Amino acid sequence: MTSDQIRVNEIFGPTIQGEGALIGQPTVFVRTGGCDYRCSWCDTPHAVDSAYRDEWCPMTPAAILMQVELLSGGHPLTVSLSGGNPAIQPLGPLIELGRKEGYRFALETQGSIARDWFAWLDFLTLSPKPPSSGMVTDWQKLAECVEAAGPDTQTVLKVVIFDEADYVFARDVAGRYPDLGLYLQPGNHTPPAAEEHVSAIDMAGIMDRMRWLVGKVTADQWYTATVLPQLHTLIWGNLRGV
Repeated sequence: MTSDQIRVNEIFGPTIQGEGALIGQPTVFVRTGGCDYRCSWCDTPHAVDSAYRDEWCPMTPAAILMQVELLSGGHPLTVSLSGGNPAIQPLGPLIELGRKEGYRFALETQGSIARDWFAWLDFLTLSPKPPSSGMVTDWQKLAECVEAAGPDTQTVLKVVIFDEADYVFARDVAGRYPDLGLYLQPGNHTPPAAEEHVSAIDMAGIMDRMRWLVGKVTADQWYTATVLPQLHTLIWGNLRGV
């Protein structure tokens, strides 16, 4: 693998963005392989766990863009860069190349690694992981990510909520960044399964958490937060490639 190649887990679409600020909008997904976190409830283990490393294909930016153009029929739309943690990949040249062809780029990361090319993105979603994940947020690194994005990138925050501790964490995040939009998302736990293409979903649990979360936000009069489910999960469960 050369320094300009990107580890790609899958490229698919066009489909809709299922969460956050761009929910419902058409997009092509470029999902990278590899992550510096190991969240207890990760819903994309195929892009995180090294057991799937053989599925991650090293690709040049030009080869990735060619696939995106093929899928989109040459119509420049939004390209969602996800993972895993896409920030560990050298995505700057891909973003630069795609923007010359009119494509917009959105990226979601936990905010553990700042990149100068965050400033070339159209949309950046920072999703610090709450206590239920088993991970600990480095607030300095998160701040570096916000700074790296700069004024020309639309930066928002997203926090997954499973329980009261996660909710308190989200209130802390909001207090640290009152000028950034904040999206709250009920947690989606992937049930254990032998199949690598997991479609099982705890729908009852998700909807219970959604109702609880709506109740908490309204009772606390937290009117600056936006509460949304994972739309793609409601439609397709945890099936890959949609």
